[in-house]
Amino acid sequence: MAEDNKQAITQIDFMLKKISENNTVPRNIRKCADEALNDLHKGKGTAAVRASNAISRLEDVSVDPNCPVHVRTQIYRIVSQLETIRD
Repeated sequence: MAEDNKQAITQIDFMLKKISENNTVPRNIRKCADEALNDLHKGKGTAAVRASNAISRLEDVSVDPNCPVHVRTQIYRIVSQLETIRD
């Protein structure tokens, strides 16, 4: 894995964990953050494929009407960083 990918994944991990550990965030959104984290680390395929799976999962939850605005903004930042991951 390229050094740029490692650095991006470290930042993404931090942001996803922050969402998943925040008790003010609805449970389904916290669960989605955990699942996206698992997609990145335990998913099958290349780094780009795992990132794409995580993006898909996060985009689904970002349109949830129960998603707080500040969390939606964080999700968009995470998705932007995930899009930079290449093989």
